[in-house]
Amino acid sequence: MKNAAETSYQPTEDEEGVADSAASLGADGGPVATVPAEDSDQSFEEDLDAFGDDDAWLSEELSDEELAALGEEDFGDDIFSDEELFAEGDVAPVAEEPVEQVDEEAVEGTAEESFDFDDVFGEAQEEINVAEESDNVSEAAEAVSEDLAEEQTEGALVAATTAGAASANFDEPVSELDVAEFGEEEIDHRPVPRISIHAFCEAPETTTLLEKASVDRRLSKAHLTIHMGGINKAIDHFQSASTPNLIILETMVGGAEIFAKLGELAEVCDPSTKVIIIGRVNDIILYRELIRQGVSEYIVRPRSPLQIIKTIADLYVDPSAPPIGKTMAFVGARGGVGSSTLAHNVGWCSAEEFHSDTVILDLDLPFGTVSLDFDEEASAGLVEALGSPERLDDVLLDRLLQKHTDRLSLFTAPSMLDRDFDLDDQAFETVLDVVRGTAPTIVVDVPHIWTSWAKRILMTADEIVITATPDLASFRNTKNLIDILGAARPNDSSPTLIINQFDPKTSAVQAAQFAEHVGIKPAQVINWDPQLFGAAATNASPITEVNGKSKTAQSIRDLSAQLLGRNEANIAKPKFSLAGMFKKKR
Repeated sequence: MKNAAETSYQPTEDEEGVADSAASLGADGGPVATVPAEDSDQSFEEDLDAFGDDDAWLSEELSDEELAALGEEDFGDDIFSDEELFAEGDVAPVAEEPVEQVDEEAVEGTAEESFDFDDVFGEAQEEINVAEESDNVSEAAEAVSEDLAEEQTEGALVAATTAGAASANFDEPVSELDVAEFGEEEIDHRPVPRISIHAFCEAPETTTLLEKASVDRRLSKAHLTIHMGGINKAIDHFQSASTPNLIILETMVGGAEIFAKLGELAEVCDPSTKVIIIGRVNDIILYRELIRQGVSEYIVRPRSPLQIIKTIADLYVDPSAPPIGKTMAFVGARGGVGSSTLAHNVGWCSAEEFHSDTVILDLDLPFGTVSLDFDEEASAGLVEALGSPERLDDVLLDRLLQKHTDRLSLFTAPSMLDRDFDLDDQAFETVLDVVRGTAPTIVVDVPHIWTSWAKRILMTADEIVITATPDLASFRNTKNLIDILGAARPNDSSPTLIINQFDPKTSAVQAAQFAEHVGIKPAQVINWDPQLFGAAATNASPITEVNGKSKTAQSIRDLSAQLLGRNEANIAKPKFSLAGMFKKKR
């Protein structure tokens, strides 16, 4: 490839020589005919005189054998085509005289095709050396970064600059590079375990991101302490303090200085401590060297607290472990709005129509109705699990759960009033953690009470569904719930609002008023249909089984699809049969 490049493009001592050589090539890379100048006095007849006055070659006669051999030959224009003329591998002659108009694009395309990656990478160093003399490294890096972008992209960094790859200059930050935004869909539902984290920041923006991350539900178990001062502050702090599980360091420098500071920090830290560095230099060589020397991760200018949370979670979550279930907490704006009925129907729809293994937890221990809605006997399995959460494992959980169908399991409430259910707040969280490891969908029926454990379940749930009726009490309570949940969950989406028992003629509050004053548009508005809900409760059947074609059943399917992130339900449709059409009724 390199030899081909040298053959196709030979530089001359001056620019005019280069232009003259390039002018001899046409648009297709072959020779071009010479075009005479308009002001030339030489005519066509004068050109013929150049052959001399001897025209004996015109009157020379061929022999009879030669005429016979050539008699049937076709001397058309095609005989002078390139395909026939150079069929035997002859080299085409190159015109020596230049033309006035040069096809520069064709010449550039011919030269560029002869270069490969090695040539470009080899010339990168020369371009950078020239640019460094003029104090303009960024122009040289920009000239070759497009050719090397795919080969240099690796690891947690976005793309290494060519200047850093060629000269390994870590000291100059590359501020013009943009770090890709972090999508919320990339966040795992698994929370960070109970660890201690110390962060040492230098910029106020980083401090703000860490403060937002510290109040996130995924870091609710971890203890995060934020300091100002960077690596120097960390070295001084751990001279007399114990080392945490994780240290987050922000630095504005790179190169030899950062490695020297990390060496001083290693002398005062435990070997088991993990380190995350937040830096400004976006360079792949720096990243590789930091990882080689024991740094857990390197982040370039994080834009979102979720990016920091995911980086922390990746260090402490086993990648081979199965994913945990998604919790959906259903709560009513007041009592009697139908939150439990909606939760049970969404759980059944998720399991049977969307084919997602589902567990329903009825946390209204004295008055729960999940056993009535599914025609199951009330069990004390949930109370037993909450009473001894440390004993709960997969084997015990399988024994305590009630299997309603192959995909739907129930944790029914005991519905007993002869005892007090004074349970530890931590017990609910422990039971939920174990249940989330057994099924992808967890439906939590939260009673309309405001206790510490009920509040904590709502704060840590992946999805929150608030059911309200179109009256003033629900309107006020919905506004209060959304305000407190939004302040406690700044990095999560807003709760899902459902308006139930809606009657456009008699309802005191219209759906548009909820959207205007509460700030959330209702996801579903379910009309008042006492006959349908009454038939479902009496028969202990889900609404989609009682009347699957009703608007209410379709609203439940749409809500289930929204919460699960699905498009449509996998509903088994009956097959068409001609025999059934003509089958006689008996």
